[in-house]
Amino acid sequence: MSGKIRQRIRFTGRVQGVGFRYTAQCAARLNALTGWVHNEDDGSVLMEIQGEKTSIDKMIGQIDSGTFIIIDTIEKSPLPLDEQERTFRVR
Repeated sequence: MSGKIRQRIRFTGRVQGVGFRYTAQCAARLNALTGWVHNEDDGSVLMEIQGEKTSIDKMIGQIDSGTFIIIDTIEKSPLPLDEQERTFRVR
């Protein structure tokens, strides 16, 4: 799995009730990424994403270009790879 990274990313802004998770799932699959996305009680969206850094950056750009999605902040932290993970899912 060389070249791959895994990140935990928290998005804040207008990110719930606007199709964020569905958009993230579609973008992750288009970019061959694995992980999950979840709405948090505080109104943010939490994601764990794994794949090539350029693909992750591209996916974030695709989400951010959504009509109703407005991302105010993105907080990233590195995680160890999950070598067993094969899909991206909405939690």
